[in-house]
Amino acid sequence: MNELDEPAANLATDAFHQLEPNALLDAIDSTGHRTDGRFSALNSYENRVYSVGLEDGSWLVSKFYRPGRWSDDAILEEHAFCRRLAEYELPVIAPLADAHGETLFRQGPYRFCLFERVGGRAPELDSDAQLELIGRTVARLHAVAEHHPFHHRPSLSVARLGDASAGFLLESPLLPEHHVDVYASLVDELLPMVDEADYDDE
Repeated sequence: MNELDEPAANLATDAFHQLEPNALLDAIDSTGHRTDGRFSALNSYENRVYSVGLEDGSWLVSKFYRPGRWSDDAILEEHAFCRRLAEYELPVIAPLADAHGETLFRQGPYRFCLFERVGGRAPELDSDAQLELIGRTVARLHAVAEHHPFHHRPSLSVARLGDASAGFLLESPLLPEHHVDVYASLVDELLPMVDEADYDDE
């Protein structure tokens, strides 16, 4: 599903927006797990994420990917990175693989992955010890990433997230007319400053 023609892409998007319980549970059952009908939606901005009960009493977390956002290659690259972090004993929950080593599953128009459900808690940000632990963990993550660069994931660049986004808004009817000039002047002033700061990772 790296590239879809427009009709297929529209069908996949419609199916994603209309994802209903039977389709959700059937998709997970297709991977060999046996769901028991229990599920609840979890917070997610872009994708659809659910906690799903299994017949043996355990739980999984399923993530259904929004069509048209990331390619299969980009998703699999992220999965591989998460599994690599786990191999280095970083505290991450990596996607589960099937007997063939696959982590990205398909059922009809849906692409999804599965995770073990693991509890957690918010850090105490007024604790110096916990802040130090967070800092060490982030440093270890970057140390691993330095030796395993991404090739398919969209980059955090001024061109993609700044120029393209601003251009889209300025050409669309979404921005109220009385805000257009102010927004355009801010974009013209701020984006060159961000560009000079060399935040691009391309």
